[in-house]
Amino acid sequence: MNLIKNEEIRQVLDPISNASSTDTNSDRIDMQNYESVTFIVPIEDCADTGVATITGQQNTIDSDSGMAALSGATATATSGANDDLNNTLLVLEIDKPEERYIQIAVTSATANIAFGTGSVILTHKRKTPVSDHSSISQATLVVSPAEA
Repeated sequence: MNLIKNEEIRQVLDPISNASSTDTNSDRIDMQNYESVTFIVPIEDCADTGVATITGQQNTIDSDSGMAALSGATATATSGANDDLNNTLLVLEIDKPEERYIQIAVTSATANIAFGTGSVILTHKRKTPVSDHSSISQATLVVSPAEA
């Protein structure tokens, strides 16, 4: 499968500095013509007992106002020691959401957590091939030659 030809990849979240009370939303995603979205958010730095969470939210309109948490749509990691979550990912896939607009709430609690640039992969577009989103500078597909 050629991911960059058949799926859409976007940046949806800028890096977030170390904080113990982060509460930030990603860009909203219009799910029209898509069946699934996977959010990928790196944890860049953590302090012991820090809690990093991403929670899927949905809405019928393109607005933060009225966004509601999706039941069970949470990825959480709790630090057991300084730096033990560094360079790991929080990943949340939402398949066939009920509402048209999707975002994630990114939160930290208890102790400092720093998040990296968040991305999404939108899958099962009803129309292919897809064109690159404006957050993509360059996408390259390499196909290995067939075996002899």
